[in-house]
Amino acid sequence: MSSHVRVDYYPKTKHRPESETKVSVVGETICKCPSTPINIQAITSGVVAKIPVVLAELTVSANISSTIKLPEYACEIKNSKKRVKVTQCLLLDDTGMLFIKGFIRKDIQYSTLTDSINGGFYGGLRHFTADVPFSCTTDVIFNGISPAPILVNTSSEFAYSIKQNLFGQEFGTKDKLLSSDKTEYNQISTEFFNDLPYCDLVSAHIVELDEALNTSFPQLNEKTFEERKFNIVEEKIVLDLKIKILQNRQVAIGSSGFKDGYK
Repeated sequence: MSSHVRVDYYPKTKHRPESETKVSVVGETICKCPSTPINIQAITSGVVAKIPVVLAELTVSANISSTIKLPEYACEIKNSKKRVKVTQCLLLDDTGMLFIKGFIRKDIQYSTLTDSINGGFYGGLRHFTADVPFSCTTDVIFNGISPAPILVNTSSEFAYSIKQNLFGQEFGTKDKLLSSDKTEYNQISTEFFNDLPYCDLVSAHIVELDEALNTSFPQLNEKTFEERKFNIVEEKIVLDLKIKILQNRQVAIGSSGFKDGYK
């Protein structure tokens, strides 16, 4: 069984109708549902599977410097939430070079300074979202397994021989032209579809220093000894990305040791 609890509250207001000021909270208790385990079926004989294998696991460090201009003057940075977005992580085959590109999405929360009164000051709380780009390359040491060899497309031309009669004063009646046929073109081509290595992002570690540049005293009713206003922030960021490089490969999987074909 489940139970419901409903609480309605009507705050007193002078300028709003009752339908706009109603506050409602609904609670529900969810009961436990029974479950029963079932047998797991699996192949127990040796098989060949195509699965991702780890080529390398590494930490890439990127040093980033950026300047952000806020849409209005602020007096203090309250918080700065960050999310790392990787848009490119490409391993160039036969070189061991990894190309990385992305950006850090920053949501900056800051307070504004409107005015001062009675020894204090007041303002508003704002936020601004900006994308800080980064890109770099790094050499990869394959501490897992080396990438599969690249299979190169091939193309070969072949021809058939022909025998033709010759006409002219310098040729005898029994002379023949033995050559390939120039009126046809024959070719054998093979195209390979190699599996491109790809990246998984494991973690991102950020150390940053944000510093205001164009600080100045605000025009307030009462002067304050500490507060400044600014709208340009310079950032110094050290970004450490932990990355796995994988590739789909055919892997032989031995028997699991079960007696039956399925369990």
